[in-house]
Amino acid sequence: MTALDLSSPVAVVGTGTMGQGIAQVALVAGHRVRLYDALAGRAREAADAIGARLDRLVEKDRLTGAERDAARERLLPASDLSELADCSLVVEAVQERLDAKQDLFRALEGIVDEDCLLATNTSSLSVTAIAGALRHPGRFVGLHFFNPAPLLPLVEVVSGFATDVTSTTRAYEMARAWGKTPVACADTPGFIVNRIARPFYAEAFAVYEAQGADPATIDAILRESGGFRMGAFELTDLIGQDVNESVTHSVWQSFFQDVRFTPSLAQRRLVESGRLGRKSGHGWYDYADGADRPEPHTAEKAQPPAYVVAEGDLGPAGELLGLIREAGIQVREEEEDHGTRLVLPSGGQLALADGQTSVEFRDVVYFDLALDYRRATRIALSASQDTAPQTLAEATGLFQALGKDVSVIGDVPGMIVARTVARIVDLAHDAVAKGVATQEDIDTAMRLGVNYPLGPFEWSRRLGRNWAYALLDDLHLRDPSGRYAPSLALYRHAYASDKREGSQS
Repeated sequence: MTALDLSSPVAVVGTGTMGQGIAQVALVAGHRVRLYDALAGRAREAADAIGARLDRLVEKDRLTGAERDAARERLLPASDLSELADCSLVVEAVQERLDAKQDLFRALEGIVDEDCLLATNTSSLSVTAIAGALRHPGRFVGLHFFNPAPLLPLVEVVSGFATDVTSTTRAYEMARAWGKTPVACADTPGFIVNRIARPFYAEAFAVYEAQGADPATIDAILRESGGFRMGAFELTDLIGQDVNESVTHSVWQSFFQDVRFTPSLAQRRLVESGRLGRKSGHGWYDYADGADRPEPHTAEKAQPPAYVVAEGDLGPAGELLGLIREAGIQVREEEEDHGTRLVLPSGGQLALADGQTSVEFRDVVYFDLALDYRRATRIALSASQDTAPQTLAEATGLFQALGKDVSVIGDVPGMIVARTVARIVDLAHDAVAKGVATQEDIDTAMRLGVNYPLGPFEWSRRLGRNWAYALLDDLHLRDPSGRYAPSLALYRHAYASDKREGSQS
């Protein structure tokens, strides 16, 4: 079965920001759209607001005046649910309460035809649980649009436990016909994006709670080294701390309080204090007029070393050797079976974050993972109280000679970008192994849904099969709570690689 015919009316129930956005998407695609809201007058207000947005699209040359006028004629506010009887699709975007959604769909079942597709835009509730109230749950799907729906291309098409394949296919093809990029996923807490994105926030908050670095420094490292569009603190301020924490708490509870999804106490305190982010004027940052934005920690200028000794190829940071040579610093290479480090003239060592701590070794400075070491503008270094000042100075001067700002953080195992990426990769492998979605759909969802520079499997291929497992295994030894325990799926992935390589040697 293919997408809905354009002659088929579409209904949207709930006229908040998401409801209006979904209605606009269906309207611009060519459908007649009926808007309904339980509060009298809200549907008419929403129709007027959508009309104003259509006017702005004309001003930006994204719609012609004739297209706008035709769309307005197709947009009809409804004062009663019975006016949705002839619709072929009803999308719900009401409050995130299971009972409210179930009551709505029970009522709709007695109004619409049997072949009408019923869909929820829930981001945190179980599609299966909502459909559990229906006599015919096979026609019920999740259609999770991202805000703002007219602009963001991703739609998660979620199959509940009882959803018919034909219903999923209809919904998928319909989203594609509306100009969206659909991804298919099973009904799991958080679906794809909100499940796999949790470490991006959680690890940043954990580093802060451990006093490893301040929010401005962590955000700068995620942006300027990790290649993420925004850091975790500024992004949650934009989303709303209450909203972000609510999603985290929902995923954590839905996974039976799995320690991998444990909410942040620091974020809880922020919400309790009413500091919800931009919308309240203060979150992690102060948004009052004239308020100073804190600057990331940036190290003072240091003298670069005259040379470095490369033991091994530095693994995912191998491109650094070429950059060091280009900066006029001599690189002496030594063959090492297990070496992936640089030895500095002082005798201290510089190594890529691997899940261990600097204090465990004599005079080691760790540096963080970067999306692209050539294009990165900031590099994080990690040292302990026992690290020789000369070693840290040489490491700082080395990266400064490559044109990078340097941020020195605490002795944090796995640092910031490395541990974040490793956990994202792990959750992605776990999701595929449990049938949540395909590798391709997960990569698409994370790039389009939250603007990640790479999908988890793109990261995994770039970093090597064993990289994420080895880092998390080391982290797990230092924090045996289970938060960093690699999934069985990631273990199998890494072990299969080792086995194949061993059989070829």
